[in-house]
Amino acid sequence: MTVSRRRFLAISAAATALPLAAQAQAVHHWRGVALGADASITLAHPDAARLVEVARAEIARLEAIFSLHTTGSALNRLNATGRLNAPPPELLECLSQCARLHRATGGLFDPTIQPLWVLYARHFAGTQRADLPDRAALALALDAVGFDRVRFDPSEIRLEPGVALSLNGIAQGYIADRVSVLLQAQGLRDVLVNTGEFRALGQAPDGQPWQVGLKAGARVLPDRAQLRDRALASSAAQGISFDGRGRVGHILNPKTGLPAPSRWTLVSVTAPQAWLADGLSTAFCLMDQTTITECLAAFPRARLAALIAA
Repeated sequence: MTVSRRRFLAISAAATALPLAAQAQAVHHWRGVALGADASITLAHPDAARLVEVARAEIARLEAIFSLHTTGSALNRLNATGRLNAPPPELLECLSQCARLHRATGGLFDPTIQPLWVLYARHFAGTQRADLPDRAALALALDAVGFDRVRFDPSEIRLEPGVALSLNGIAQGYIADRVSVLLQAQGLRDVLVNTGEFRALGQAPDGQPWQVGLKAGARVLPDRAQLRDRALASSAAQGISFDGRGRVGHILNPKTGLPAPSRWTLVSVTAPQAWLADGLSTAFCLMDQTTITECLAAFPRARLAALIAA
């Protein structure tokens, strides 16, 4: 399996405690759509059909909380009104994780980036223009950016006027964590969940660590990441772009409003949880190598799996 920045979901699992003949008879494949993109689930388990439905239901439940593309999601309701009473505990947990990342990255990880995202998306929509939004428009959008303008506790999440959240830099990893834990509770010991970010439990069917290929631009790296009870996330400044020419990347600096420089063609991070790997790989696209090393000191169990210069 090779990492790309296109979001999709794939779950693979091996019931390694079963005899090989039983495993072969129990392989179950499902293909569909999850998180707004192609999805697949492959399980080698005698109860595979039920487990697939369990995973699909959990993904749908979490989409209804985190997705900006799902009408009526908790996140969309919060952004629309600036307030959410009795918020889902998953949303509160994810915001707490965002706060930790925001502090450790010196503010470069900031989920209040959504007003800038909207500005760039509208600026480039249906055009071949190469210019960035003008300074006045950037300044106006930046006035609504700042995680210190978000208040949350179990009773309520409140945003200051104009503030809106995007959790795209962490939610995919968070969902990978939740789905893998759910499947583990269902009795699966060896699982690889991929929501665009990877969470691995146990081992691959051959008894070795799960192996994930890495791509820097169009180049497939010779070494694969090996995961056992660990997560992997990858980011690239130009992995997704606003403009048709692929020059204006999707990772925006919450302090300047400008796109991340094309310094790295791949930033890959491993960590015990996918939410952490996801958030760090996103923020590291905005940092030089020295700053990345300093930031990693706050997360002793996180590691760089790849840092490829442009």
